[in-house]
Parts: sequence; C-alpha cells; structure tokens
Amino acid sequence: MTPQPTAGPRDTARTVETVFRMEFPRVIAGVTRIVRDVGIAEELAQDALVAALEQWPERGVPDNPGAWLMTTARNRAVDLVRRRETYARKLAEIGRDQSAVAAPPEEPAGPDDIDDDLLRLVFTTCHPVLSAEARTALTLRLLGGLTTAEIARAFLVPEATVAQRIVRAKRALATRNVAFEVPYGPDRGARLGSVLDVIYLIFNEGYSATAGDDWLRPALCEDALRLARVLSGLMPREPEVHGLTALLEFQASRAAARTGPDGEPVLLKDQNRARWNRLLIARGVTALTRAEATAAGAPGPYALQAAIAACHAHAYRYEETDWPRIATLYSLLAARAPSPVVELNRAVAVSMAEGPAAALPLVDALTDVPALRNYHLLPSVRGDLLARLGRREEARAEFERAASLTRNAREKELLLRRAARGGA
Repeated sequence: MTPQPTAGPRDTARTVETVFRMEFPRVIAGVTRIVRDVGIAEELAQDALVAALEQWPERGVPDNPGAWLMTTARNRAVDLVRRRETYARKLAEIGRDQSAVAAPPEEPAGPDDIDDDLLRLVFTTCHPVLSAEARTALTLRLLGGLTTAEIARAFLVPEATVAQRIVRAKRALATRNVAFEVPYGPDRGARLGSVLDVIYLIFNEGYSATAGDDWLRPALCEDALRLARVLSGLMPREPEVHGLTALLEFQASRAAARTGPDGEPVLLKDQNRARWNRLLIARGVTALTRAEATAAGAPGPYALQAAIAACHAHAYRYEETDWPRIATLYSLLAARAPSPVVELNRAVAVSMAEGPAAALPLVDALTDVPALRNYHLLPSVRGDLLARLGRREEARAEFERAASLTRNAREKELLLRRAARGGA
C-alpha cells in the first residue's frame, strides 16, 4: 500500500480516529474469528489504533487504511495465538501448520449457513448467557463502535452502568466459551429478538447520531441494513425479520434528503421528497408485504413501525401524509410494545391528526417519566407544540432546554436556531 502524503499531526490523528470508528466493527469481527474472545479482540483492535497513531503521522496514511488496521490487528492476533502455551498441542491435535493460522479458520457450512463475520459477531454478543441489557450494550459497543457515553445516552442510563454491563458481558462470553457462530435451529430463534433490536439500534445511531459533529453516520446505516437483508434471506419465515428490513429500507430511503449542503439537519416536513430513494422505498414495500404474508397473528413491533414509515413513503408531499392512520398505528404499537418513546411519537402523530392542543396533554403526561428526564426530544416536541399554539416564549425555553441536552453538534445548532425564532 502506498502511503498518502504526510499531513499535519492533528489532521492525521483525526483521520486515524475517523477510520478506526468506521472500521472498528469489521476489525473486531475479523479478529474474534481468530482469538475466539471478543474482549481480547477489542484489545487487539485498540492496539492497532495505537500503532496507527504512532506510524501514520510519520509514514503517511495508507491508501487503504481499513485494510491496514485489519492486517495489523490480525497479525497481533496470530502472534498471541502462537504464544499461548497450548498452541503446540492444538497444532498436533488438529494437524495444521502455523501458516494456516494467518487466515481465519475454515468452518463447516450448513445448508442455511452464511460466511459473514459481522453477523457471527451479532449472534455471539446476543447469546442468552447475557442479560438483554448486556447483549445490547456489548453489541452496540463492538458493532456500532459507540462509546460507553453514547450507549448510555441511547438507553438513558448512567455511563457507569453501561461500562459494568460491557465488562461483565465480555467476561461471561469468555468464561462460558461461547462459540463465534451463527447458530442453527431453535438456538437461532432464541437469539433473534435481541439481534433485531441491536441491528435497529445500530441503524438509529447512524441515522441520527447521539453525539459528535455529524448528523448522519452512513456506514452504520449501511452495515445495519446489510445485516437485516442477510437475515431476511437466512430466516424467510420470520415476519419480524422482514418487518425490520422494511423499516430500515424506508428509513434509509430518506437519508439523502435529511441533511442540507453543509451537513445541517433537515426536518421531515422540509425535506425535498424528490431526493427520496424510490428503489429503497420499493424494497421496503416488498419486505413489508412479506412481513404481513408470514405473520400468523397481529403484526409485531417492527412490522408496525414499518407500516408507519410506509405512510410517510407513500406521501409525495408532507401535506398528503395520512396522520390519522399513523396515530392509529402508534396506538397499536403502544399496546404491543409500550414505552415512553412510543407514547411521545404517538403524541406527535395526534398533533398532526387532531391539532397541537389535543397532543399537549399527552406530552405533559410524560414530563415526569424518569427515563425521559434527560431525553432531548421530549422538550423539542413540547416546544414544537407550544410554538404551533402561539406560545412563543414557552417554546423558546423548551428548545433551549432540548439544545442543552443533546450531544450532537448539528442537532444543537438546529434547536438553538428554532429557539431564537421562538419555535418557527
């Protein structure tokens, strides 16, 4: 690989951090296949980051920095395996030489197996030996590349709680010798709910980043959407797999219209719908149809959310949106998967279907919910309702509070602009 011209130390360090954040999940997955321990794999990935910070400022950024990080981490993984005391005995038992270790070990392929290290990592970190909270936190850390602070923000819990979950989860996987694999049969189904949840959360972090300077992180959206599509092929009779895939297709279709020329956020009502990707919308419709066709009873939470997203996708103008149907779908979703965030979204739909006065009491009822105490979208929604009711000063205060709670720079700018205009 030919290094690029050497940049300044600060620029190079920023490049290293950006590349590492983008490539972190793939490096973890590739190294885990060698060392079979996600905790060790993360440490080796961090070692590769340190090596890049040391070498790239002097030698220049490689042409393919992601491949450089992967190669460096994998080489260290191989060295580690070779140093293990049991390595010679294992070589004799399985009859392979040291050169074979440099590549990930071959595994038998079943009739419904796939060769995808990222998906293997998702299923591994969603093993039932872990609690639901630990599975999600660990997967977001390793596949989403999120920091503990960002994960805590997404779950509205203290950072220390997230850090403890991640440490305990990695220890549990190591001590129980959890296999790095996509499981078969009932085991696969048992982990599916957690897998779908974390894929959705990874997509959401890419779709609306909780922190940083960018509103979107497209690489995370692409990885999550690819994993959802792979699952759809792997589990064609699971309606919620198709429901999640449909939801992500619909959401991804709006990506190009969600930011302006300078990367600033563009709200749904202001988006140029001609920039919505009609191919992705068509794929979403197909996936939603499959979800409905395979469902034995009432639609699941992801299928319901996909149906809501479809309502937006079918409206060529914001004014044509079927808000009464969206409000009804949110009511069904609240009954099927109740949460304060779903109630907040239902209130938004009610405000559009029946007016802000009908929705404000619904939002006010959420202000004392502990999980939403530091959730910036609660004061943001309340500010919007107050602005539409002509209560400008109250709206300004709500948008200022929302801006103080978000850690995304782009979102903060948008909220402060709305505050300065009294919510307009």
